[in-house]
Amino acid sequence: MTTPVNDNEPAPSVTLITGRVRREKEGKARGVHVMLVASDDDSAVRRALESLAAQGYAEAELDQIGDMEGEPDEEPYLSAWQGALEGEVSIVFFDESI
Repeated sequence: MTTPVNDNEPAPSVTLITGRVRREKEGKARGVHVMLVASDDDSAVRRALESLAAQGYAEAELDQIGDMEGEPDEEPYLSAWQGALEGEVSIVFFDESI
């Protein structure tokens, strides 16, 4: 038996967290954008930090959190957004200019 799809339900909102991460306390910082679906901001931050720690990052400075407004236009953000909608914690790293 299949469950009917309710087209009136809004799509889940993808949360975007921005910040910087380091593998070592005095190491070089990398910029990071984390995309995921979570029930609230606290859960989103906790899941983001757990995922970053699992990838070997010892320190994270998170600057902003908010809900994305629609689908991104470009890669790698489009793939990360899709992964977040599928339940993944998607992480995009970039070299930060300091």
